[in-house]
This record gives sequence, C-alpha cells and structure tokens, in this order.
Amino acid sequence: MYVLALDQGTTSSRAIVFDKAGRIISKAQNEFDQIYPKSGWVEHDPMDILYSQMHSITSVINSGDFDVSEIAGIGITNQRETTIIWDKETGAPVYNAIVWQCRRTADLCEQLKEEGLGDYIREHTGLLIDAYFSGTKIKWILDNVEGARERAEKGELLFGTVETWLIWNLTGGKVHVTDYSNASRTMLFDVDKLQWDEYLCEKLGVPMCMLPEPVESSKVYGTVAGGILGLEALEGVPICGAIGDQPSALFGQACFKPGQAKNTYGTGCFLLMNTGNKRVDSKNNLLTGVAWSLNGETTYSIEGSAFNAGSVIKWLRDELHLIDNARRCDELAESVPNANGMYLVPAFTGLGAPYWDMYARGTIVGLTRGVNRAHFARAVLESICFQMTDLLSAMTKDSNIILSELRVDGGASVSNIMMQIQADLIRTVVNRPKTVETTALGAAYLAGLAVGMWKNLDEIERNREVEKVFIPKMEKADRDKLYHGWKRAVERSKDWAKDED
Repeated sequence: MYVLALDQGTTSSRAIVFDKAGRIISKAQNEFDQIYPKSGWVEHDPMDILYSQMHSITSVINSGDFDVSEIAGIGITNQRETTIIWDKETGAPVYNAIVWQCRRTADLCEQLKEEGLGDYIREHTGLLIDAYFSGTKIKWILDNVEGARERAEKGELLFGTVETWLIWNLTGGKVHVTDYSNASRTMLFDVDKLQWDEYLCEKLGVPMCMLPEPVESSKVYGTVAGGILGLEALEGVPICGAIGDQPSALFGQACFKPGQAKNTYGTGCFLLMNTGNKRVDSKNNLLTGVAWSLNGETTYSIEGSAFNAGSVIKWLRDELHLIDNARRCDELAESVPNANGMYLVPAFTGLGAPYWDMYARGTIVGLTRGVNRAHFARAVLESICFQMTDLLSAMTKDSNIILSELRVDGGASVSNIMMQIQADLIRTVVNRPKTVETTALGAAYLAGLAVGMWKNLDEIERNREVEKVFIPKMEKADRDKLYHGWKRAVERSKDWAKDED
C-alpha cells in the first residue's frame, strides 16, 4: 500500500508517494510563476496552481516506480493563507490567488485595529490583525473585483485556501471543505468552538455562504472524480487528509507530545510547538491555532513565522545573479568565517513574528569595501537563522520550555553550514531527519491513518530516522555579540514603507 501526498507550496507543486515505512517511492515537482503587480503585492494564477499540481500527479503515477492501484489514499498539504475565490458553477477564479506574503491589505488591517477588533480577534482566532491572513484578502477581492460582492452574497462564489481549491477540483466540484488548521489561519475562525465566527465575517463583509465546511485533518472527504484528464487511474481513490503545510511538518516530524517543536526552512521560516489540547495565549506576539484534529481530539500549537527564508536564497540566485544554485551559496558561505560585519534583514514583504511590522522593508547594514560575494552569501544564511532565533526566543518566553533539541526540515535545511549556524545561535542541538520532506509526510500520515495504513501515532513515530545532529560550537560571548548586531539591524528596517504613497 502507498499514500500519495500533494504538497502545494508557494513556488512549486509537488506530488510524493510514500510507503508504509515513510520512505519516498516516487516524486515530482513543478514550479509556477510568481506575480508581483505592485510593490509588496504577491499573486498566483489559481489555474497555474491547479495545473502544476495535476502535472506533478501525472508524473508520479506514470513513473513506473510503483503499482498505482495500490494507492490507498491522498493527503493534501498547502500554503495556508493564500486566498482563492471562484465561480461555484464553472470553477473559474474571479481573480488571481492573493498569496500569504501579500501586503496589499495593510491599511485595512490598520483600520481594524483602530476599530478595536484586536482583542476580539486574538481571543477568538488566536491571531493578530495582519495582512498575512485570509480574511482581509477575501474582503479585498469582493470590494475590488466588479460584481464579486453581489455574486458572493447570492451564493454564486466560493472561497477557499489552496487545499480547498484542490479538493473541490479533484472531486469534480462535489466537496467544499477546509481542515481546521487552514481555517484557523483565515482570521475568521473560532479556534475554541471550531466554527466560523459570525461576528468577524460580518465585520469583514464576508458572506458565510461562500465559506467551506470546516473538517478534521484525517477523514475521507470524497474521492477523485472520473473524467479528469491524466488522473483516470486515480478515479475513486479517497481524498482523506488535509492540513496546512506547517502543522503538517510538525506531524511529519512526529512532534506528538506537548513541548516538542520543529522549524521548517521553506520559502518562509516557520517554528511550531505542540501545546497539546490547550491553547497557549502568547504574550510575545506569537500565534496560536489548530495544529491538527484527529479522531475527535484537537491538538493546538503556538507558532512564529518569518516571511522570507529560502526565498532569500532564490533572490540571491534569480535577481542578484550572485550564485547559480543553492549549493553555491553554501560553498561561498563556508569559505569565510563570518559576514565581515554585514547584516541583511530580508524584510521584503514586512517582518513577521515577533515584530509584526507590515511596513518594514529589506535592509543591508555594515557594508564596507572589504565585503565580497562570499560575505554576502554568509549574511543571507545568517539572516535566515537570526529570524528563527527571534522566534525561538519568543516561544521560550511564552511556553517556559527550554528545548532539548530542535527538529528541522524543509528544502533549505539540507545546508550543513546553515544548520550549524542555527545551532550556534540558538545554543541548542539541531536534529535533521533522513526524510526532510516532512511537510508532505505529515499529510501522507494523516491520509494513511484515515484508511488504516497506519494504526496509531506510535507506529508513525517509529518510522522517524535521524540523518544528522548539529551541536553548538560558537562561544557564548561571540554569539551574543553577533545576535546583538542583528537586533540593531532589524531596528533600521522598521516602518520604512509607512509613508509611501
């Protein structure tokens, strides 16, 4: 038996087939275009998301690596807050997907703060008011696309985050659901009652008839419809797992006990800690929400996120052309002992936790004539690790838990030099598993649990194998001096775009 995991991310769509031991049998990946209409705006074409995901699926099922008839179920994990609205009858999107990174609703968020909604939103949704989340993105589309609001109020339009969009299309438009972990990132969902908040929907002008049904992360939602070109071999296969990418990685890392934590180095940087069946209300600007819901039991997490991590390496490659590939960034960074006093704050789309500055922008400080390309590469890797150190510091204050280890995953976690820098900065052991595709693995496990491929969490936990452990080596005084410089650099990046026209 196998499980097919669909990992729909910010820059690419992947399909990965796992066996019962959690090993990768086959995988395929397709990148798609990023759209930047204005400064701070980020969009995707929803059809690009769908077609790139379909292409990845057809690639693995046609690979010949396994017997397709033995796929027991499909699990989906996704970029979370990205917002899509489409026609209920035709499936045609009314506008591009507004991506989680997009800052276009920053001014609307300021209005909501001025109206005094901050405390209510924190109490009921576990979130802070920010353009990051789906609620204000929905409102923007309804207010700015001609006729959209009227059509939504008539029940002609549907909203979904990306897993909702994929499930709706894979089931031939029969199933309109979202799992609790994705719903809890909309700023419209009561994470205690596990239902949409009528008051917030009214305040943001979001008709509740367009919202998907909230469901558990592991259950059969529907089956793959017939007649989908290229997916004929999957007709009737259950779609039985759905979870946002970051809690999926927490699940895939087998962080099943309260106090266990993981950090994912993907497009952004995402630190999550399992807090069990209770919410932990942050006093340090972190977020709380549903990690997953399984067999009627809901597990919560506390989370901090940095908007730009792996995307900074891509920027170094694609925009600055200082490297040809990510490995070259590592090689350059390893060739120098430090960044020669230079700091990069990659606030390209603002700063996430614990700063929550929508108007911060990217900053480089400490430049001297002696800085070269290798120092620049080192500063890029350090900037990712500094952001994660900020998050862990805040999380430690909130939870009063000192981690014995940090489990890591995501594409950028394969960098040995970066993981060593990370261990030095947080002064904690960094533990990297053999399977770094833990985001997809989490979705696979949830789908497999729904169809009996795995019996329980203990069986899943036994699958996890460690690939490498990184031990802190830097002297504490040197670490503290380096980190202090980062905090100074962050201050220079704040509020930069606040007075832009």
